[in-house]
Amino acid sequence: MKPYYFLLFILCTLSVNGQKNKHSRWNQQLKKYVDDQGQVDYSNWLTEKKELDAYILTLEKMPPLEGATKAAKLAYWINAYNALTVQLILENYPTKSIKELSKPWDTDCIEVRGEAYTLGEIEHEILRKMNEARIHFAINCASASCPKLLNEAYSEKQLEAQLTAVTEAFLKNPTKNELSLSRVKLSRIFLWFGKDFGSKAERIDFISRYSSLNLKNPKIDYLPYDWSLNESN
Repeated sequence: MKPYYFLLFILCTLSVNGQKNKHSRWNQQLKKYVDDQGQVDYSNWLTEKKELDAYILTLEKMPPLEGATKAAKLAYWINAYNALTVQLILENYPTKSIKELSKPWDTDCIEVRGEAYTLGEIEHEILRKMNEARIHFAINCASASCPKLLNEAYSEKQLEAQLTAVTEAFLKNPTKNELSLSRVKLSRIFLWFGKDFGSKAERIDFISRYSSLNLKNPKIDYLPYDWSLNESN
Protein backbone atom coordinates (compact mmCIF):
# COMPACT_ATOMS: atom_id res chain seq x y z
CA MET A 1 0.00 0.00 0.00
CA LYS A 2 1.40 3.40 -0.98
CA PRO A 3 2.14 5.77 1.95
CA TYR A 4 -0.57 8.23 0.85
CA TYR A 5 -3.29 5.61 0.77
CA PHE A 6 -2.07 4.08 4.02
CA LEU A 7 -2.28 7.48 5.75
CA LEU A 8 -5.75 8.06 4.29
CA PHE A 9 -6.83 4.62 5.55
CA ILE A 10 -5.53 5.41 9.06
CA LEU A 11 -7.28 8.79 9.14
CA CYS A 12 -10.59 7.28 7.99
CA THR A 13 -10.30 4.52 10.58
CA LEU A 14 -9.62 7.02 13.35
CA SER A 15 -12.58 9.14 12.23
CA VAL A 16 -14.99 6.20 12.24
CA ASN A 17 -13.73 4.94 15.60
CA GLY A 18 -14.01 8.44 17.03
CA GLN A 19 -17.62 8.66 15.89
CA LYS A 20 -18.40 5.31 17.53
CA ASN A 21 -16.80 6.27 20.86
CA LYS A 22 -17.67 9.96 21.13
CA HIS A 23 -20.53 9.36 23.60
CA SER A 24 -18.47 7.12 25.94
CA ARG A 25 -17.47 9.99 28.26
CA TRP A 26 -21.12 11.06 28.57
CA ASN A 27 -22.12 7.45 29.24
CA GLN A 28 -19.63 7.21 32.11
CA GLN A 29 -20.89 10.43 33.70
CA LEU A 30 -24.51 9.38 33.46
CA LYS A 31 -23.81 6.07 35.17
CA LYS A 32 -21.95 7.90 37.93
CA TYR A 33 -24.35 10.75 38.67
CA VAL A 34 -27.84 9.61 37.58
CA ASP A 35 -29.80 6.90 39.38
CA ASP A 36 -32.26 4.41 37.90
CA GLN A 37 -35.18 6.79 38.54
CA GLY A 38 -33.46 9.57 36.59
CA GLN A 39 -32.63 11.64 39.67
CA VAL A 40 -29.40 13.59 39.32
CA ASP A 41 -26.62 14.13 41.84
CA TYR A 42 -25.84 17.68 40.70
CA SER A 43 -23.78 18.64 43.75
CA ASN A 44 -21.19 15.93 43.14
CA TRP A 45 -21.35 16.24 39.36
CA LEU A 46 -20.36 19.88 39.80
CA THR A 47 -16.95 18.74 41.10
CA GLU A 48 -16.29 17.04 37.75
CA LYS A 49 -17.98 19.52 35.46
CA LYS A 50 -14.82 19.72 33.35
CA GLU A 51 -15.55 16.18 32.12
CA LEU A 52 -18.97 17.29 30.93
CA ASP A 53 -17.49 20.37 29.27
CA ALA A 54 -14.95 18.14 27.50
CA TYR A 55 -17.73 15.91 26.18
CA ILE A 56 -19.60 18.90 24.78
CA LEU A 57 -16.42 20.05 23.04
CA THR A 58 -16.22 16.58 21.50
CA LEU A 59 -19.77 17.00 20.20
CA GLU A 60 -18.80 20.31 18.61
CA LYS A 61 -15.76 18.77 16.94
CA MET A 62 -17.45 15.54 15.86
CA PRO A 63 -20.96 16.12 14.50
CA PRO A 64 -22.60 13.22 12.64
CA LEU A 65 -20.81 12.30 9.44
CA GLU A 66 -22.35 13.10 6.07
CA GLY A 67 -24.60 10.18 5.25
CA ALA A 68 -25.04 9.18 8.90
CA THR A 69 -28.15 7.17 9.67
CA LYS A 70 -31.23 8.77 11.18
CA ALA A 71 -30.55 6.77 14.36
CA ALA A 72 -27.02 8.18 14.61
CA LYS A 73 -28.30 11.74 14.17
CA LEU A 74 -31.06 11.25 16.72
CA ALA A 75 -28.65 9.77 19.26
CA TYR A 76 -26.22 12.66 18.74
CA TRP A 77 -28.82 15.41 19.21
CA ILE A 78 -30.64 13.71 22.11
CA ASN A 79 -27.35 13.28 23.95
CA ALA A 80 -26.39 16.86 23.11
CA TYR A 81 -29.69 18.24 24.41
CA ASN A 82 -29.43 16.32 27.67
CA ALA A 83 -25.76 17.12 28.24
CA LEU A 84 -26.30 20.80 27.54
CA THR A 85 -29.23 20.88 29.96
CA VAL A 86 -27.10 19.34 32.70
CA GLN A 87 -24.33 21.83 31.89
CA LEU A 88 -26.81 24.70 32.19
CA ILE A 89 -27.96 23.51 35.62
CA LEU A 90 -24.39 23.04 36.86
CA GLU A 91 -23.43 26.52 35.68
CA ASN A 92 -26.28 27.95 37.77
CA TYR A 93 -26.23 25.50 40.67
CA PRO A 94 -27.74 25.58 43.21
CA THR A 95 -31.16 26.30 41.75
CA LYS A 96 -34.63 25.01 42.51
CA SER A 97 -35.86 24.96 38.92
CA ILE A 98 -34.65 25.46 35.37
CA LYS A 99 -37.41 28.03 35.04
CA GLU A 100 -35.62 30.27 37.55
CA LEU A 101 -32.87 30.75 34.97
CA SER A 102 -32.81 33.49 32.35
CA LYS A 103 -33.96 32.24 28.92
CA PRO A 104 -32.79 28.64 29.41
CA TRP A 105 -34.13 27.49 26.04
CA ASP A 106 -33.23 30.62 24.06
CA THR A 107 -29.51 31.07 24.76
CA ASP A 108 -26.82 29.79 22.38
CA CYS A 109 -25.12 26.80 24.02
CA ILE A 110 -23.30 24.81 21.32
CA GLU A 111 -21.69 25.47 17.95
CA VAL A 112 -21.90 22.75 15.31
CA ARG A 113 -20.36 23.19 11.87
CA GLY A 114 -20.04 26.92 12.48
CA GLU A 115 -23.66 27.42 13.54
CA ALA A 116 -24.78 28.22 17.09
CA TYR A 117 -27.81 26.46 18.55
CA THR A 118 -30.04 27.00 21.57
CA LEU A 119 -31.78 24.20 23.42
CA GLY A 120 -35.03 25.36 21.87
CA GLU A 121 -33.58 25.13 18.36
CA ILE A 122 -32.22 21.65 18.99
CA GLU A 123 -35.64 20.51 20.17
CA HIS A 124 -37.92 22.28 17.71
CA GLU A 125 -35.78 22.80 14.60
CA ILE A 126 -33.82 19.55 14.63
CA LEU A 127 -35.29 16.77 16.76
CA ARG A 128 -38.99 17.41 16.20
CA LYS A 129 -38.42 17.69 12.46
CA MET A 130 -37.01 14.16 12.38
CA ASN A 131 -40.52 12.74 12.77
CA GLU A 132 -39.87 10.60 15.82
CA ALA A 133 -42.41 11.42 18.54
CA ARG A 134 -40.60 9.31 21.13
CA ILE A 135 -37.86 11.94 21.38
CA HIS A 136 -40.19 13.72 23.82
CA PHE A 137 -39.53 10.91 26.34
CA ALA A 138 -35.77 10.88 25.74
CA ILE A 139 -34.88 14.56 26.14
CA ASN A 140 -34.87 15.84 29.68
CA CYS A 141 -35.58 19.36 30.96
CA ALA A 142 -34.11 18.81 34.45
CA SER A 143 -37.57 18.83 36.04
CA ALA A 144 -39.64 16.46 38.15
CA SER A 145 -42.43 16.03 35.60
CA CYS A 146 -40.05 15.48 32.68
CA PRO A 147 -39.35 12.00 31.41
CA LYS A 148 -36.42 10.67 33.41
CA LEU A 149 -32.85 11.31 32.34
CA LEU A 150 -31.67 7.89 31.17
CA ASN A 151 -28.49 6.85 32.98
CA GLU A 152 -26.80 5.73 29.80
CA ALA A 153 -25.97 7.50 26.57
CA TYR A 154 -28.19 7.01 23.56
CA SER A 155 -26.45 5.14 20.75
CA GLU A 156 -27.13 4.43 17.11
CA LYS A 157 -27.30 0.66 17.60
CA GLN A 158 -29.44 0.73 20.75
CA LEU A 159 -31.65 3.69 19.89
CA GLU A 160 -34.81 1.80 18.93
CA ALA A 161 -34.76 -0.25 22.12
CA GLN A 162 -33.87 2.80 24.22
CA LEU A 163 -36.69 4.94 22.79
CA THR A 164 -39.18 2.14 23.33
CA ALA A 165 -38.01 1.61 26.91
CA VAL A 166 -38.16 5.27 27.95
CA THR A 167 -41.57 5.75 26.31
CA GLU A 168 -43.03 2.72 28.06
CA ALA A 169 -41.50 3.76 31.38
CA PHE A 170 -42.91 7.27 31.11
CA LEU A 171 -46.43 6.16 30.21
CA LYS A 172 -46.54 3.49 32.91
CA ASN A 173 -45.31 5.86 35.63
CA PRO A 174 -48.39 6.97 37.62
CA THR A 175 -46.67 10.18 38.72
CA LYS A 176 -46.38 11.22 35.06
CA ASN A 177 -49.63 9.83 33.59
CA GLU A 178 -52.76 8.36 35.16
CA LEU A 179 -54.29 5.83 32.78
CA SER A 180 -57.54 3.89 32.89
CA LEU A 181 -59.84 2.54 30.18
CA SER A 182 -62.46 5.26 30.70
CA ARG A 183 -60.30 8.27 31.55
CA VAL A 184 -56.67 9.31 31.14
CA LYS A 185 -54.79 12.13 32.81
CA LEU A 186 -51.80 12.76 30.62
CA SER A 187 -48.56 14.65 30.95
CA ARG A 188 -48.79 18.08 29.42
CA ILE A 189 -46.17 16.92 26.93
CA PHE A 190 -49.09 15.43 24.99
CA LEU A 191 -50.82 18.82 25.08
CA TRP A 192 -47.84 21.01 24.20
CA PHE A 193 -46.61 18.74 21.40
CA GLY A 194 -49.94 17.23 20.41
CA LYS A 195 -49.38 17.49 16.66
CA ASP A 196 -46.26 15.32 16.93
CA PHE A 197 -48.53 12.46 17.99
CA GLY A 198 -51.15 13.05 15.29
CA SER A 199 -54.91 13.20 15.70
CA LYS A 200 -56.70 12.33 18.94
CA ALA A 201 -57.24 8.79 17.66
CA GLU A 202 -53.56 8.46 16.73
CA ARG A 203 -52.56 9.80 20.13
CA ILE A 204 -54.74 7.18 21.84
CA ASP A 205 -53.24 4.47 19.63
CA PHE A 206 -49.75 5.65 20.58
CA ILE A 207 -50.57 5.56 24.30
CA SER A 208 -52.19 2.13 23.97
CA ARG A 209 -49.17 0.72 22.14
CA TYR A 210 -46.66 1.78 24.79
CA SER A 211 -48.81 1.38 27.91
CA SER A 212 -50.23 -2.08 27.13
CA LEU A 213 -53.76 -0.74 27.61
CA ASN A 214 -56.43 -1.22 24.97
CA LEU A 215 -57.82 2.30 25.05
CA LYS A 216 -60.81 3.17 22.88
CA ASN A 217 -62.16 6.67 23.42
CA PRO A 218 -61.31 7.72 26.98
CA LYS A 219 -61.88 11.16 28.38
CA ILE A 220 -58.60 13.09 28.31
CA ASP A 221 -57.37 15.50 30.97
CA TYR A 222 -53.88 16.83 31.66
CA LEU A 223 -51.88 16.77 34.87
CA PRO A 224 -50.12 19.81 36.36
CA TYR A 225 -46.44 20.03 35.44
CA ASP A 226 -43.87 20.07 38.22
CA TRP A 227 -40.85 22.16 37.22
CA SER A 228 -38.86 21.51 40.41
CA LEU A 229 -35.31 20.26 39.87
CA ASN A 230 -34.84 16.53 39.27
CA GLU A 231 -32.23 16.31 42.00
CA SER A 232 -31.46 13.25 44.07
CA ASN A 233 -31.62 13.65 47.84
